[in-house]
Amino acid sequence: MLVTPRFRRMIQETAGGLPRQFWWLWVSTLVNRLGAFVVTFLALYLTSTRGYSASYAGLVAALFGLGSTASAIVAGVLTDRIGRRPTLLAAQLGTALFTAVLGFTDGRVAIAVVAFLVGFCNNATRPAISAIIADIVPAADRVRAYSLNFWAINLGFGLSSAVAGLIATHGYLTLFLLDALSTVLCAVVIFVRIPETKPDAPVEKADEPTIGLGTVFRDSRFMAVVGLTLLLALVIQQSSTTLAVDMGRQGVTSVEYGLVIGLNGLLIVLLQIPLTRWVENRSRSAMLAAAALLIGWGFGMTALAGSSAWFYALTVTIWTIGEIFYTPTLMGLIAELSPTHARGRYQGVYSLSWSLASFLGPAAGGVLLERAGGGVLWGACAVCGMVAAAGYTLLGKRTGAAAGDGPLVAVGVTAPAAEAEKAPADA
Repeated sequence: MLVTPRFRRMIQETAGGLPRQFWWLWVSTLVNRLGAFVVTFLALYLTSTRGYSASYAGLVAALFGLGSTASAIVAGVLTDRIGRRPTLLAAQLGTALFTAVLGFTDGRVAIAVVAFLVGFCNNATRPAISAIIADIVPAADRVRAYSLNFWAINLGFGLSSAVAGLIATHGYLTLFLLDALSTVLCAVVIFVRIPETKPDAPVEKADEPTIGLGTVFRDSRFMAVVGLTLLLALVIQQSSTTLAVDMGRQGVTSVEYGLVIGLNGLLIVLLQIPLTRWVENRSRSAMLAAAALLIGWGFGMTALAGSSAWFYALTVTIWTIGEIFYTPTLMGLIAELSPTHARGRYQGVYSLSWSLASFLGPAAGGVLLERAGGGVLWGACAVCGMVAAAGYTLLGKRTGAAAGDGPLVAVGVTAPAAEAEKAPADA
């Protein structure tokens, strides 16, 4: 009873004051992730049930990532041109359709093609969702909002992963169909409850250049962040591809894998809110660097796990804490670096880093695992984490973080509104 008022105050400070539309978006995200089975178990399904090799499973995951890569820029531009809502609805309905089709598909070529289409539609939701949050949530509350959205993703992920391992023992087709159904329900929530949030087009002035994709790619500070994100995303992608294959080779069952990987979501559900409060007003570059080290070293320790599900659980705990620090902090930074009327394009290019990782990560990881072994693969992950940490530290110094005049200053501290909302200077 003594802790109840404190707990209520913590919840109010963490979740209070956000717009109603955000909470409907949060609900739709939760519903979708509660049924997100296919991506997590696709590699295990192809190798253990269908009998394909680890390299083919890596190829399919890479084609899924290639589809994501192709959609990142397209969806970003559409988000700015036709609107957030229609782009999001089209992407969700396409994802549901092709996920269901994938469950019935047979043959190497057919599976690869459908996996590409699932990846294309699935990733097309990213720029729209991120832009909606940036549109409706004030700048000072965005890190908190992205943190809560990340919390919903992992609440659903943790529950679905644990349950999916049990469902998979009775057949994988049910997983594909439930995944498709949850995506349809998500689209229904968006259609009924989320209005279009795209800002009105600005009045163009003769001395103000139009913000196009070229402007985004010439923004050196933003592209540096995208490059570092790609490096860490390559590591994180191993959690749903080569990690499953390596654990299977070590004799870990699908049920044990589901429980171990589900720990990722469970820890985020338990720790996201208190850790988000702890990192507020701390150096953003320091938090990103620390997160990179935790992610890299967490995956690196997988080389020592052998057949112990408990040791795998320890490694997941370490890189999950890194994720908790990393994702909402980074999303808040990306939103601040994105001009209001080009948020879709900026979010699309940022999403491109994850898309490229989902394409390159499984392929490179599968080749390393098959030809060089788990030790080399997980050691490479540790090196990537250290390089990314050094990059964020250097970026923080170069953008004036120490002096307090850059967007890497502190989590939850934003630049003045006029500076945050205008296009970045040409670099």
